[in-house]
Amino acid sequence: MSIIIKPIITEKVTAQSEKLNRFGFVVARNANKIQIKKAVEELYNVTVEDVNTLRYGSKTKNRSTKSGVIKGRTSAFKKAMVTIAAGETIDFYSNI
Repeated sequence: MSIIIKPIITEKVTAQSEKLNRFGFVVARNANKIQIKKAVEELYNVTVEDVNTLRYGSKTKNRSTKSGVIKGRTSAFKKAMVTIAAGETIDFYSNI
């Protein structure tokens, strides 16, 4: 099972990465902070100083169409905000 699912690339996280050296990842829902720290250090070859996690629940969404209302749910996920050591950086665009 992979701990890190994908990086989060939004305006807010990009601003935090420039100012606070903090990066965001969507991680497995059953992963703990120690596993997330080891996975980021192995994958990106950086030194992780701090890991903060947030759990998001699923939400119901309704959409009105010509044929009626379509109901659905978004998926629940866990987000990790990882602070790395000063002077180090993670480049998400290097292997595109």
